[in-house]
Amino acid sequence: MSTAAAPHRVRLALVGAGVIGKHHGRVVGELAGRLELVAVVDLDRERAEQLAGECGGRPYTSLAEALAAEDVDVVTVCTPTGRHGEVAIEALAAGKHVIIEKPAEVTVDKTDEIIAAQRRADTLVAVISQHRFDPATEVVLAAIARGELGRLTSGVASIDWWRGQSYYDSGDWRGTWELDGGGALMNQGVHTVDLLVAALGRPVEVIATTATVAHERIEVEDVAAGVVTFESGALGVLHATTAAYPGLNVRLQVHGDKGSAVIDDDTLTFIHRTPTEGSAEDRAYGSQGESLNQVTDFPEASGLATETAGSNPGSLGSDAHRRQYENFLAALAGEEPLRVDLETNRRSIAVITAVYESARTRRPVRI
Repeated sequence: MSTAAAPHRVRLALVGAGVIGKHHGRVVGELAGRLELVAVVDLDRERAEQLAGECGGRPYTSLAEALAAEDVDVVTVCTPTGRHGEVAIEALAAGKHVIIEKPAEVTVDKTDEIIAAQRRADTLVAVISQHRFDPATEVVLAAIARGELGRLTSGVASIDWWRGQSYYDSGDWRGTWELDGGGALMNQGVHTVDLLVAALGRPVEVIATTATVAHERIEVEDVAAGVVTFESGALGVLHATTAAYPGLNVRLQVHGDKGSAVIDDDTLTFIHRTPTEGSAEDRAYGSQGESLNQVTDFPEASGLATETAGSNPGSLGSDAHRRQYENFLAALAGEEPLRVDLETNRRSIAVITAVYESARTRRPVRI
């Protein structure tokens, strides 16, 4: 696979100057020693000019125009979800590396089109799944990999948020199947679905239902509930809503026959793990409500002692985004593997779209 070869700062074009685009612009600025923002692209030239003025680069109204004028190594895609594929494929056809804001696309088929384009281009593509880089996540996944939770039996992913009607009315793409790809589960819940899949493995079947109960003028759900069966036999429970006033937390529970773990709003609040050579009573840490996200307790999260793991529900802390960008840059340099790729994100999209199909058909859906 080809990589950015020159010793210069990696040159990046940012497509999409909305809220998430501005966040990526800030993250790029935090990595100014290694990244250079050379272009900001948005159909609304005024928005492109504003973000370029804040974060650097020149404004453009099309990616084609930006690629013709600038020497670009990486394209970051921050458009509405239903436009991710067309932008990513255009960038890949030009031989560029790509970072896509979550999720990769609105369907598995459209994600597969990006995968096919990547294979033709032989370049790197990462999908933003920044919570994979949280210290709490790293502790739990490391414990699972070592067998310290034993055989995994179940998991619970719950996203209990509130979005007022003004949120959906703020953009004509919000709450649409074409451009948002779904509601509470696809837009707000995709990160937590990703963590459930990371913990429990390959999903094989979904049965679910959805509803729209607290919002008007949207095509998609504001409540979703389902059960995912995994290849190992473990069961996962999904619950996602944007109708939980005033907005509560995001919670992931993972259970096994030798241990359990709970991550609450990015903080590890409970873990009991058993050494593979010991009995189930040998090791326990913490209790409900106690923050366990201390790297002194968990050496597998070493090097992250100065980072803030917790965040408000729905907030856009830059630490985890920056760590994912750092992993991407290290992968470009051949220093470490890319930790979140298209295939990784595809599993989460497959689960979410299976939830929607099951809700429509009232039947279980095989993945």
